[in-house]
Amino acid sequence: MDKQIKVKNIPSEVKIQKPDDLQPDRFNPRNRIYVRAVQGLHQLLRKRIGFVGMLAFMLLPWLHFNGQQAVLFDLFEQKFNIFGLTLLPQDLTILAFILMIAAFALFLVTTFYGRVWCGYTCPQTVWTFIFIWFEEKFEGTANQRKKLDQRAMNLDKLWRKTAKHSSWMLFSFYTALTFVGYFTPIRELVPNLLTFSASGYATLSIIVFAICTYGNAGWMREIMCLHICPYSRFQSAMFDKDTFTVSYDEARGESRGPRSRKQDPKLLDLGDCIDCNLCVQVCPTGIDIRNGLQYECINCGACIDACDGVMDKMNYPRGLISYTTERNLEASAEKTKPIRGKLIGYVCILLVLSGALIANIAMRKPMELDIIRDRNQLYRVNFEGLVENTYTLKVINKAQVAQAFHIEVVGLSNFEFLGKQQITVDAGRSMNVPLSIIIDPYDLKKPVTEFEFAIYPIDEPNSRLTQQTNFFKGK
Repeated sequence: MDKQIKVKNIPSEVKIQKPDDLQPDRFNPRNRIYVRAVQGLHQLLRKRIGFVGMLAFMLLPWLHFNGQQAVLFDLFEQKFNIFGLTLLPQDLTILAFILMIAAFALFLVTTFYGRVWCGYTCPQTVWTFIFIWFEEKFEGTANQRKKLDQRAMNLDKLWRKTAKHSSWMLFSFYTALTFVGYFTPIRELVPNLLTFSASGYATLSIIVFAICTYGNAGWMREIMCLHICPYSRFQSAMFDKDTFTVSYDEARGESRGPRSRKQDPKLLDLGDCIDCNLCVQVCPTGIDIRNGLQYECINCGACIDACDGVMDKMNYPRGLISYTTERNLEASAEKTKPIRGKLIGYVCILLVLSGALIANIAMRKPMELDIIRDRNQLYRVNFEGLVENTYTLKVINKAQVAQAFHIEVVGLSNFEFLGKQQITVDAGRSMNVPLSIIIDPYDLKKPVTEFEFAIYPIDEPNSRLTQQTNFFKGK
């Protein structure tokens, strides 16, 4: 049987790897994984999703809406601008609903299709593949990069390494600049950096984030997925027998072994796996999917594309490695249940949370009113014998344009209003309005009388906001 196996007849793309060519131990952080490039449907999909995500990340800070940065998380001013929506600390429930929706959407996708978030949209994965792309441009294929690292330093190696690390640093800096631009107006940040007038906070943030990007995507890479990322530790709790994950069909693939394309594997007592190890070489985390489901797998589908390419060249059917379920791989006749109770539960929770978010946004007023009382002096009697109560109204404009508000009193009669009744508050700002209410004590029947302050935009009188308070008469 051994004499019939002709390794030389196997296509060069699926050449059997010698033991020295196999990927190093992925659990040893000093060993480096040289990820081999692969083409296929899943890698094309990953690249396009990554491109759209990267484009959105790079462009969003530069967009303007209503004369302001469309997406700005201003921590110093304590307000978040998300296009037409301005969130202030008083709108914490809206932010909480957004985060809960994102979390349960992740749980839903993970339960149905495994860890595809990590493989297709996780920033660590996207930036890692971008950095690998720079490596390929300057240092060549995976084998060429490995040989280059083993060579002694010379002029060729020096310029290639310098060009690669320079491109990494420049891209890390641009990433950091864009990221900080989500928290500081980016159209002011860029010229301030060029003129060395940027704040120390912004400058330090850019430096720190650039170093982290360079280290994570350039050096740590799979270490983040294998040893640091918490999601890899608990995502398996959401899996079940009907979850689609990248899996190897052991019943079809074993026993492994090399063979000629023209030979019948059944006559050789072999499965469809020719043991070329391409699935290991293209894996960004360096695992062997043939060992079964592993928490390090990020479901990127690179091994599927590599294996499908080999199957095509060997004239075998595709799907030796594929997105499938544990139930499909079992010998039982029971079929996968794509719609099940767990998924329905997640969908119901998402619908409830989405409805609550929409209701919160719909009922949200374009202003906020707080009443501040001086507790040291709740009332005073002036020289005319009239009772005076003082108030400070804190009016918050939640809109992204300046608004003029009207203030009025509801529930009191025969009173004198001292203070401004019309004010203008800038977009996303607050204004403290001191005022006094004066009443003849003979018009008050109780020591404490409840009433309301009401405010509304002058151009929207139907959008009223009221706040209850008390008028103290005293003894």
